[in-house]
Amino acid sequence: MSLLVAILGLGLLILVHEAGHFFASLAVGLRPRRFYIGFPPALVRVRRRGIEYGIGAIPLGGFVSIPGMHRPVPHDVERRFSRAVEEAPLLRVPTERLRAAVESEDGPAALAALGDLEQALRERELSPAAEVPATKGLTELRDAYGPDAYWKAPTWKRLVAIFAGPAANVVLTVVVFAYLFTMVGGEPSRTIAAVTEGSPAAAAGLRPGDRVVAVDGEPVSGVELGERILASEGRPLRLTVVRDGEELALVVRPVRTEGGYRIGILREGVGLPLPEAAWRAVEVTGIVSREIVFSLGRLAGGEGREDVASPIGITRVSSDAVEEGVESYLWVLGVISLSLALLNLLPLLPLDGGHILFTLIEGARGRLVRREVYERVSVVGIALVLLLFVIGLSNDIGRLS
Repeated sequence: MSLLVAILGLGLLILVHEAGHFFASLAVGLRPRRFYIGFPPALVRVRRRGIEYGIGAIPLGGFVSIPGMHRPVPHDVERRFSRAVEEAPLLRVPTERLRAAVESEDGPAALAALGDLEQALRERELSPAAEVPATKGLTELRDAYGPDAYWKAPTWKRLVAIFAGPAANVVLTVVVFAYLFTMVGGEPSRTIAAVTEGSPAAAAGLRPGDRVVAVDGEPVSGVELGERILASEGRPLRLTVVRDGEELALVVRPVRTEGGYRIGILREGVGLPLPEAAWRAVEVTGIVSREIVFSLGRLAGGEGREDVASPIGITRVSSDAVEEGVESYLWVLGVISLSLALLNLLPLLPLDGGHILFTLIEGARGRLVRREVYERVSVVGIALVLLLFVIGLSNDIGRLS
């Protein structure tokens, strides 16, 4: 069960990411064509106002299809209609007209040629191997020359549509952290949640559920209790503990650790008011983001290879967190959501960060980058992402071993 929850949680993070793209694209007028929960084949699908909504059979996240991500090139025509031309040579003439219009970057002529080619395709009997790509080609090219095509949109609209995916994951992280701070992750209380075996607290007789109300006869708050232990310099402390309604006096001698003087207890947290919890969540998100970025920087410098994990390792960590409790799982889910956002913001195609970088370049130049440049840079980006996956997978196999 914990494994299933972990897998569904990762799927939820991907779905949130794609939902960010979807709603932002709608908001700026780049109307998506499809929005799916899960991946095809479709179990259920319905079309509303030109958008196909569906539930896929593979319950791992989702996807959104934004029309016209790139300006069409002649190769698009060849790729989609070559099989149809082989089966029906009479289609060669309208196909060549379409190809010439695409090559000359004449949008109106390309749309007119698309209409002629579509009519010619209706009059021919084609095999599924030829008909399916031809039908997709008609849809893709019509979308690419439509008024809401991504490549034709102003720079700011393209940036909003792409950046919204990672932003949705960051927002989810802040919301999850804020919820945890309102429930259990705020200031430490005076109530002991766990006692480390063999620790000074265990030797003194402290138990989970005990509530420490005073140190050396002076009443303390949860924060003050921790401060008194840290400042003890190893001298014995007399703790007044409430257990089952009765007060007990226990003496404990803190020991020095790397983090200062400790007695070996974990304490329950006290929830914060919502405004304070929200601000604390933003702070923690910033701290964790900085550590993730530093980790990626160390990896680029040849260090930190052992810290990389594949989806298998991430799922295993999530599954372990599920078994530890809801709070532990939500902390892990928030960190993974933030990691997904930052990974997608790397300036590599086909990641969101790569599209953001190229959009900024095109906005500064005042003209589009050639399609072949996109494709070559994407090959490099895919290779680097696959390299990270292989490194993470080898680490996960080593950990499992």
